[in-house]
Amino acid sequence: MSTKSAVPGISVELPEIKAGFPSPAQDYVENGIDLNRELVRNPSSTFFGRARGNSMEGAGIFDGDLLIIDKSLEPREGAIAVCFIDGEFTLKRIHFERDGGVVVAIWLQPENESFAPIKVTQDNQFIIWGLVVHSVRSF
Repeated sequence: MSTKSAVPGISVELPEIKAGFPSPAQDYVENGIDLNRELVRNPSSTFFGRARGNSMEGAGIFDGDLLIIDKSLEPREGAIAVCFIDGEFTLKRIHFERDGGVVVAIWLQPENESFAPIKVTQDNQFIIWGLVVHSVRSF
């Protein structure tokens, strides 16, 4: 781009100068992100739920968080699970009490000291409904 200078008869080249801030992420822009592809491994067995209460705050799950739950995963020690016990759903960490390799009890462990662990016995109606694979929080 040529323009006149303050000196008659002399032209100078002026560079284009952007008035915004350059984005350091500009070199890494993707066409888009598909959250289903990123967060859901087993679409036919994945469900969404909303956390209510604060018993799992120590695990980073807060009241109102969106939970992505996979029903196809096998329960494992320490997993965060949606459990159905005696007619109610609860969200807790699973612990298996074993005696010689045999599971003798299941404990549902909260992640907040204000709540007591729940021991599942044969007298309880109980099922591990699914494992939490992701939690999404709005700010």
